[in-house]
Order: sequence, then structure tokens, then C-alpha cells
Amino acid sequence: MQFGVFTVGDVTPDPTTGREPTEAERIRAMVTIARKAEEVGLDVFATGEHHNPPFVPSSPTTLLGYVAAQTERLVLSTSTTLITTNDPVKIAEDYAMLQHLAEGRVDLMMGRGNTGPVYPWFGQDIRQGIPLALENYALLRRLWTEDVVDWEGRFRTPLHGFTSTPRPLDGVAPFVWHGSIRSPEIAEQAAFYGDGFFHNHIFWPASHTKQMVEFYRRRFEFHGHGSADQAIVGLGGQVFMRKNSQDAVDEFRPYFDRAPVYGGGPSLEDFSSQTPLTVGSPQEVIDRTLGFRDYVGDYQRQLFLIDHAGLPLKTVLEQMDLLGEEVVPVLRREFAALKPAHVPDAPTHASLLAARDAQELAAV
Repeated sequence: MQFGVFTVGDVTPDPTTGREPTEAERIRAMVTIARKAEEVGLDVFATGEHHNPPFVPSSPTTLLGYVAAQTERLVLSTSTTLITTNDPVKIAEDYAMLQHLAEGRVDLMMGRGNTGPVYPWFGQDIRQGIPLALENYALLRRLWTEDVVDWEGRFRTPLHGFTSTPRPLDGVAPFVWHGSIRSPEIAEQAAFYGDGFFHNHIFWPASHTKQMVEFYRRRFEFHGHGSADQAIVGLGGQVFMRKNSQDAVDEFRPYFDRAPVYGGGPSLEDFSSQTPLTVGSPQEVIDRTLGFRDYVGDYQRQLFLIDHAGLPLKTVLEQMDLLGEEVVPVLRREFAALKPAHVPDAPTHASLLAARDAQELAAV
């Protein structure tokens, strides 16, 4: 099982000091967090994609390419690549280039994006979000798997004899996760192609996450990619830890109350009881995370949001030390002991390449 962190890249004032980092400071902090992820033994660093304040990661491949040059084994991913407002041709080219630079340590998560004003900035209509996601991804797959593409659709100009360059590394496209909180059409899309399904998992109750993942698993099996329990599932989650649980609650409360994503809503206690947000000791994080398996089954990737809401970088790095030293080693051991042998690990470039080669050999 893979463990990692993801960032939404918000520029938020620290509610305890009033200080707001500059955009440059926030971008450099994300790089530091990525390097720290590798240092403490995590597997994945993922960044969101946003084009509106208060967020800064508008160019994920630029950030991840820079991180790739400073890391050796970390898988570089996105916690959203906007399949609706990005041109599929540009996605195909950008992520193939990143794949070469990172020597295969790349995958990505497709998402629609739910910020209405962003769509017209890129010439699109949010009311067409689902059709855009379906059509654009169908084209992206062809751009990665076919050397010459002839194509015509609803949302962009036709392609005639087009070759996307560079071609994917070793002829194997980056693995794709489809991220959705509430859209069964996106879960169906992931199942149809045999791709991964990632549930953000930081806003909704367990019953909703369970329903979405079960739907994806059933459809994965229906489309002939394996049994339902072999489907590729990832979860998000947010944690804040201190050695003493009450210290964690007291320290995190002002950040929770002013968070740009969920601030001003339910209390910290209510939100923690109704969603997977875990604020407490490392042991509480371990126990809560192990409990996710009870309602989604064996899954392949767990990403934690730890740098949101104006938390200072020093605090974030302390959280990562706790993840690397006290939490993830236990989770690795416990999840591995529970996982049946027939349930696959998270796909990597190496495993996808081996599967492709084995399939070609079997066909000879």
C-alpha cells in the first residue's frame, strides 16, 4: 500500500499570528514538503491544480518536474488534474514529458473541478462538466496509446494525423486515478477503463464514501477487469497530531475554524465525528485510518492533507515526522497483514511495464 501527502496549495493567513505567506514562500514550502515526504519514507507527493485565489498550484507539472530533480524514489502525482478545462493534447504532452524527466515516477488524478468561474476562463461551461470529462479523457487515452490519432468531438477542434510528443516512457502511459466526491459518472469512467478511483474523503461521511467505492468496484468487475475486490482504490484524509490528543485539538482549532475550504461550518468536534478528519494522537490516527478498510475494503493508496489552512511550515514538517516515524510504519504492517494475496498493489511504471511485456509475450 502506498502512503503519501497531498497539498491544495492554499495561501492562507495563520490565524494565530495573522501572518500570510507570500506566493513564493508557499510554493517553496510545497517543494520542502515533497522533499520531506521522501526523507521520512512516504511513497507519494501529490499537488492539486487551481487557477483561482487563494491557491497557487496552477502548473502541477512545473512543480512536480522541479521536485523530480530533487528526489529519487518519490511517486509524483496530482490530487487533481483538471480534465475539463485543460486541453487533452496539452495534458498528454506535459505528463509524458514529466514521466521521462522523473524516470517513470509519475501518475495523475483526473478531476472535473467544481469552481464555477474557472470554466469560462478556459472557454468552457461548468454545465458541461461531465460530458467534457468523458470526452476529453477518451481523447487523452488515444493520444497516449495511438501513435497517430484522427479524432473529432464536441468540445475542441478535430485532429487529423496528429502525434502527441514525447511518446509515453517505454510506451507505457502514466497510471490514471479518477477523483470524484459525488459523481457516479466519474466512478463509472474509472471502472470502464480499469483505472483507479480516488475518493477525496475529507468532507463526506463514511456512508457516502462506502457507496461511491462500492459502485466503482461493482462496475470494475462488470467491465471485466477483475473481481470487485481487485479494483484500484485510493482515499484522502486529513490529520493533525500531537503526542497528547487534547494538545492537538487545542492547537488545530483556530486553523480549522478559519480554513478556506470548511471554515465557518460545523464545529471541529462535529466535523471530526461526521467525516474522516482525525485530530489527536498518532495512535488515534492509526486506529481511525485502519478503520477505513471496514467500509471501502482493501485499498491501494492513502494520502493525507496536512498543510492546509495556514499551518506554518515548521508545524507541517513536525506532522510529517510523526507520520514517518510513528504512524505509517504501523499502518504498512497492519494493512499488509490484512490484504489477501489476490488484491493488487498500487500500479507503478515498473509494474505496468512488466504487465505489458508479459501480455505481449503471451500473445507470441
